[in-house]
Amino acid sequence: MQALLALVRAEIKLHFSNRRAVLMSIVAPILIAAFFGSLFGSNSKMAGIPVGVVDQDHSALSQRVVAALLAEPALKATAGDESELLAQVRAGKLRAVAILPAGLGEQAGRALFGAGAKPEIALHFDPSQASALAVVRGLLAQAVMQEVSRSSFSPAALGDMRKQLRDATGLPAEQREALVKMFDAIGQVQRSEGAASAAPAGGLSMPYTTREIEALQSTANAAPVAYNSYAHSFAGMGVQFILMSGVDMALGLLLMRRLGLWKRLRAAPLSRAKLLGSRIAASTLISLIVFAVIYTVAIAAFGVRVLGSPLGFALVLLCFALLTSSFGLLVAALGRTPEATRGLAILATLLMVMLGGAWVPAFIFPEWLQTASLAVPTRWAVDALDAMTWRGQPFAEALLPSGVMLGFSLAFGLTAIWRFRWEE
Repeated sequence: MQALLALVRAEIKLHFSNRRAVLMSIVAPILIAAFFGSLFGSNSKMAGIPVGVVDQDHSALSQRVVAALLAEPALKATAGDESELLAQVRAGKLRAVAILPAGLGEQAGRALFGAGAKPEIALHFDPSQASALAVVRGLLAQAVMQEVSRSSFSPAALGDMRKQLRDATGLPAEQREALVKMFDAIGQVQRSEGAASAAPAGGLSMPYTTREIEALQSTANAAPVAYNSYAHSFAGMGVQFILMSGVDMALGLLLMRRLGLWKRLRAAPLSRAKLLGSRIAASTLISLIVFAVIYTVAIAAFGVRVLGSPLGFALVLLCFALLTSSFGLLVAALGRTPEATRGLAILATLLMVMLGGAWVPAFIFPEWLQTASLAVPTRWAVDALDAMTWRGQPFAEALLPSGVMLGFSLAFGLTAIWRFRWEE
């Protein structure tokens, strides 16, 4: 036992003797986490979507639709020429361009009741920004619907529509008569309220309003705590850089084997498991120390809070630190030379970090990828750290992720001890 502790102390002392490397392993994740946290914070509102609108109709209706789009706060709309705006879409300066066709004002009202052909609004969009298309389509539909209904339900428009429906031979007689009666009833209501001499009636609008409420966690005194996006960023960047430290450990082991140091250590009365176990223990302690420093800065400078179980939080950190050390040992066991191993190990690490949701939350992934990422241990680590910090989950929610990480650690460690080669 004394020999094992001596090896662990030696490894920790050697690691922290390289002050520049230690400083970068702490400063880099803090800086990157601060950047992503500020980028995805709840206080950083989405900028207006830049779109263009072309009015080829120049009717009163189309002009009101254009005005409504220009006034929409969720859009940064620009009215202009078709060729000029399409060129801006192709250049990536606009997300989409809506072209209001000629005849929109004349056809839209009749099409609202199925009495005529529907005008076609062309919507050209940037294929690289297709995610914004649904928002633009919805806001365009809202503006057109409101203005068309406002025009269609004015007294003059109702009279004109009633006459056109009387003359429309393409509609079934029963449907035509029902629509005429509906217009007669609307006109009677307008006359009884004196609407004939008032301003045109307003258009149709949404039949409800919404109130957006954040589902916040509460502290011990029942005061809600605002969502802190830095919590996820520090979890993700901590996982990434701690995992990379495991790769550095692996490369150090490969260099020791090249220099024949492992061969000399095997000459001492130390077992294979004790020698490699000391590396796992030392790497685990180093990862815990670095993680503790990173989260100390997150709590002190960025307001991150452990709203869930502190014991569960500590358990998750310990399990991931053990996972990192066993992963590094596995890389060293499977690698042949430091040069050949470095690129593959970094690639594997980046893939694990990316699929684990360290860069962006996993719920952004497609559904199939969300399911597949559950086979990656970093996904469990990031989700568990989120659960113990800003989600405020109890200790029980840390048990399954910790168990999964321990399972991966055991598999990595046993495979590494079995496959480790002591000589080149």
